[in-house]
Amino acid sequence: MNHAPPQAGAPVGTFPQLLSSTRRGARLARLLAVTELRSRGASQDLTERAALVVAELAANAVLHGRVPGRCFRLTLLLDPAADRLRVEVSDARGDLHPQPRPTATASAPLLTGGRGPTLVTPLADHWDCVPYPPTGKTVRAVLTTPADA
Repeated sequence: MNHAPPQAGAPVGTFPQLLSSTRRGARLARLLAVTELRSRGASQDLTERAALVVAELAANAVLHGRVPGRCFRLTLLLDPAADRLRVEVSDARGDLHPQPRPTATASAPLLTGGRGPTLVTPLADHWDCVPYPPTGKTVRAVLTTPADA
């Protein structure tokens, strides 16, 4: 049989999980992510930042991406050699996309609501949002541990 050879730098550990679009499902996503990362030997810094990112993205999927009767998907792609993690949270609402928000200033106080991207930005190396066929979206965040850590 012909199999594609593994790509260099491809994630070693993949963890996909469907979760209910409820507050309980969002909490479970964070707990599962921490447990999975610890079991795979991810650094403490990476695990702690991932817990916050997963919590925020899962909460957003439940609050803003929920379609009754549809779950959201958490996927973790870990490359322990590079101490690199990609977090993906997919939901059923492709019509609503998270947008970066400006930071608060004295003349423009912190806006209420919609702070998810503002919380994820300093924790992740980068994040983006892509379509998840047929009608949903996936928010992806990449986290790495600096070489000097």
